[in-house]
Amino acid sequence: MRHKCVGRKFGREAAHRRAMMRNLVISLFEHGQIETTQAKAKEMRSLAERVITYGKKGSLHHKRLTFAVVHDHALVKKIFDDIAPKYANRNGGYTSIIKTRIRRGDAAPMAIIRLVEGEIVAKKETDNIKAADLNK
Repeated sequence: MRHKCVGRKFGREAAHRRAMMRNLVISLFEHGQIETTQAKAKEMRSLAERVITYGKKGSLHHKRLTFAVVHDHALVKKIFDDIAPKYANRNGGYTSIIKTRIRRGDAAPMAIIRLVEGEIVAKKETDNIKAADLNK
């Protein structure tokens, strides 16, 4: 039974699975979006969002935790200086998964996982505009 067993195995050994997730997260932060299978996208989402949360906290301890996942000093700097500050007003939900197609070779469902752009401030401005329109 799989009671309270979290995570997918993907038919790989633990070290291979961990390396695959790290590589997916690195590619996501380098390119902003990647296409992979839906199962891999759902599994890597938690790791990617955890790294962004580390970046928001900004301490030396969290930089070291991020480096344990990313293994690239330049990318860790990019996460802490560029990516994480964009999500300062957002509590989670830094990524979105969009289902795209069925892969031809093995009929695997594919998805694009991407970083959500912008801040929540833009939504508040549109709410004010809608409220002003209703008052007219």
